[in-house]
Amino acid sequence: MPRAALQQVRDQALELNEQERAELAHDLLISLDGPADADIAEAWNAEILRRVAEIDGGTVTLIDADEVTQKIRSRLGKS
Repeated sequence: MPRAALQQVRDQALELNEQERAELAHDLLISLDGPADADIAEAWNAEILRRVAEIDGGTVTLIDADEVTQKIRSRLGKS
């Protein structure tokens, strides 16, 4: 795309309202990632279901978010 055309697109985009610019920015960022890999999405779905089953089955110990935050801060030396 010639530089002038790119500038024209940029100028038009900046005339959009905030919500429209946010949607456009999101779509542009997503386009940089390339096509979604169906196998990865399927693997993540399986992992999520496995973790939910562990929680529902009581086979894992859950830790309160405040406790996790405190442990992280402690490890980083930011008590």
